[in-house]
Amino acid sequence: MVDFGGVLTDHGDEAVSEPPLVGVLREARRHGLRTALLSNADGLWTPPTEWDDLFDVVVTSGETGFGKPDERIYLLTAEKLGLEPGECVFVDDLAINVRGAAACGMVGVHHTSVRDTLGELEALLEIPLTG
Repeated sequence: MVDFGGVLTDHGDEAVSEPPLVGVLREARRHGLRTALLSNADGLWTPPTEWDDLFDVVVTSGETGFGKPDERIYLLTAEKLGLEPGECVFVDDLAINVRGAAACGMVGVHHTSVRDTLGELEALLEIPLTG
């Protein structure tokens, strides 16, 4: 599971047109991983159409009526993915949201840089994510 603002919008230190973690999601899906976008956006927001193939599930707080760091939104997202919380890795740029995910049994990754997040995800998932 990933957050939109601050994670998928982070272009890192490289001058690239597409944020690097978008490519990481594509690679994760090539390895058969299920992915979700979890955002505190209002109910009218949807991800860009060019990302339609990136996510099995999109959950927004506007749609559910509750948001991060409320444990219910993490549990709902895991349920929609067909996974137990302990099978999920959640990435967010806000530590409070990562703690919320960890409190319900998920592995949390606090996104502070593209390089660090990529390294953590490759170690946790034991797959190469850079294509």
